[in-house]
This record gives sequence, structure tokens and C-alpha cells, in this order.
Amino acid sequence: MSKEINVLGAEVHGPEAGGTEEKPKLVTAQMLIPFILLTSCFAWWGLANNMTDTLLAAFKKIKSMTDFETSLIQMAFYGSYFCFALPAALFIRKYSFKSGVLLGLGLFITGGLLFYPASITQEYYHFLAALYVLAGGLSILETSANPYMMVMGPKGTATQRLNLAQSFNPIGSIAGVVISKLFILSQLRDISEAERLAMAPEALKAVQTEELAAVMNPYVTVSVILILTWILIAVNKKMPKASDSGTMDLKKSFASLFSNKDYIFGVLAQFFYVGAQIGVWSYTIRYVMTEIGLNEADSATYYIISLVCFASFRFIGTALMSRFKPSNILITKAVTAGILTCLVMFVGGTVGVYALVGISACMSIMFPTIFGLSLETVEDENIKLAGSGQIMTILGGAVLTALQGVVSDATGSIRLSFLVPLACFVIILLFGYKESRKAKA
Repeated sequence: MSKEINVLGAEVHGPEAGGTEEKPKLVTAQMLIPFILLTSCFAWWGLANNMTDTLLAAFKKIKSMTDFETSLIQMAFYGSYFCFALPAALFIRKYSFKSGVLLGLGLFITGGLLFYPASITQEYYHFLAALYVLAGGLSILETSANPYMMVMGPKGTATQRLNLAQSFNPIGSIAGVVISKLFILSQLRDISEAERLAMAPEALKAVQTEELAAVMNPYVTVSVILILTWILIAVNKKMPKASDSGTMDLKKSFASLFSNKDYIFGVLAQFFYVGAQIGVWSYTIRYVMTEIGLNEADSATYYIISLVCFASFRFIGTALMSRFKPSNILITKAVTAGILTCLVMFVGGTVGVYALVGISACMSIMFPTIFGLSLETVEDENIKLAGSGQIMTILGGAVLTALQGVVSDATGSIRLSFLVPLACFVIILLFGYKESRKAKA
């Protein structure tokens, strides 16, 4: 087995790279199987994210909880993402990207399996603990997989390759919504909160046992399937280890990253992007109900259409990057998203609903493009640590979505709450413009 130095400076232990220079390929023949295995992880965490979104509605009904109590699900999920990202970076820097992927998948599997004992105890906080472990695994997995995908080939196609892998993330998201609808939400008994409170304790517990089993089954099933994925990655000898050489100087690394204005701006842009994405999707159903008078189930159809657009346009955006600069595509998407958001706010009705769906098409390439562009000026030895900073920005999904709710409550208008995503798209536009100017220079 030979050793080569990958495009971002980490040592890659793998097949011969070849001795002649040629046009950079998106994925080489030697890396095809590792690429497929790693790309599958992008779909798996998309599935887990969107399955978890349904838990708020599920537990509110099963346990007759308040909105604040159900919000602990999001706090556990996003809080775990935030807490695990930096330790993940330190772990993969000390060992390897592959080790980080395996650790992340391992915690993902463990968290899903913990839903089984939680369904037996029927304690809400046991479910939260299982979810915290699962989300911690997702945090480590994303922190590892995103930069890992970038080094799995030539630097010239790193951002395009990451976009291609990320294109499978919304496919997993769509699957998560469908699985949740079929195997969790559809299994909940049509019993109101008042009727549940009036039931005898034994009868209520029997109903809750049945419903909590419905919550548990998809998570345990996914975890069992993921064990096979873990094994395939672990035994694959062509998976590049991408291990660092040399000692780790955290003080120097942090100083370098904090002094890198391009990277810091990228982290800021990513924070606002995640906030825009989660905010737009969180309020899609309510907006559709308000503007065209549909019920929850019918309104959810527009959410699924949004995810389909998101997935489709990520593939399209990835293809366009072979002809246009990623920064210019990002600018175009941010401008278009801003215009569509204005239609959502000031026109409404059917036009507003279609505009809201269109925003998802614009957001499709934003996360991986911001991720890739922000890491271009980071020193090779700091890539892993820099990647963790990007993953920690997922906290924006909790902070800015809550702010959007505050705006909606304060103004009494779901339309005006989209001021928050609009501001986010402006910041993303500024980042894209700065990156475009840098590329020209």
C-alpha cells in the first residue's frame, strides 16, 4: 500500500494516485466505493434529522405536553450537535476522518437502540437522553464526513464533490418525513388531550405503550441497518485514513482560525444559513394553512414538495459548478431566495406558497458551498478543527427559528416572521460576493 499527500495536506493511505497530471476528476475509480459508502452517511443523517422533527407533535399528543416541554426535544438535539462538534474535531485530528465517521455512526446506532429501553420505561427524559446520544453521533459524523469528502479527491473539485454528496442528504430527509408519517404519526390514536386526561390510568398507559412503540420502531430499525454500513466502512481497505502527521497545537490552531477573516465570515454565513433553512421549513405548514386554508395534513404536502425541490436543485447546482464558479452560483441563489422571500411576505396567497417552495430550491446548494468556500483559505493542519466550527453553526437552527417565532408573535403575522430568513439571505449574499471578488483577485 502506498502513501500520498492529499490535496488538503493530510496523509492519505490508499491506492496509487497515478503519475500523470490530468484534468481533476470529481471521483476517481479507486475512490468510487469509499465515495458511495461515505455519501450514504449524508442520506442517513438527513433521515434522522427529519424523523426527529415529528417527535414534537408525537410527544405533545402522547404525553399531553406543553409546547415548552416538547421544545426540549429540539434543545437536546441542537444542544448535542453543538457540544459534540469540537470534541469530534479533536478526535479526528488525533486519529483520522475514518475513525470519526465510525465513532459518529456508532453513537448514531447506540442512540437509536436506546429508544427501545426508553419505550419500556415510558419516561420522556429517557427518550431525550437517547436523542442526545443519537444527535451527538450525527454531530461527529457531519464534522468528519464533510471535510472527509473534500479530501477524497482533487482540490479543484472539492466543493463540487461535497455538493454531490450533500445532494443525497435531502433524499434522506424526504425518506424521514415519509417514514415518520407512515410509521409514527399515522399510528397515534385519534384521542384528544381532554379525552386522554379523562381516561383511567391503566387505559391511558395501554394507549401510550402502543404509541411509544410506534415512535421506537423506526429508530431501532434504522440503527440495525446502520450496523451493516458501519461494518462496510470499517473493513473497506480503500477508505483513505486521512490522518494527520505531527503534534497538535490547539492554541496555535485556534489563533490561526480566529485570524482568518474569510473563515470567520464563512462560519457566520453558515450560522445564518442554517437559521434560514430551519426557519423556512418549520413555518411552511403554518404559512400554507394561513394563506390558502388547508389543514395540517394537506399543508404538509407542500413541505414534502419543498424537500423534493431542495434535493433536485442540489443535483442541478452541483452540475452547474462544472461550468460556473461556486461563489457566483451562491450569489444567484441568495438573490433569488431574497426576492422569493419578499413575495412570501408581501404578496402571500397561492403566489406566496409557491414562492415559499421555491426558496427551498435556492437553499439547496448553500450549506455545502459555504462550507467548501470557507475552508479554502484554512491551513491544511487546521481543516478538521475548522470543519467542527462549521458544524457548530447548526445552533443557528434553534436560535434564529425561535427569533422568527418571536417576530411572528410580536407582529401577529406569520408573513412578517420571514424577515428573519430575509436578513439571513442578505448575509449569505455578502459572503458570496466577498468570495467572488477573492476568486477574481
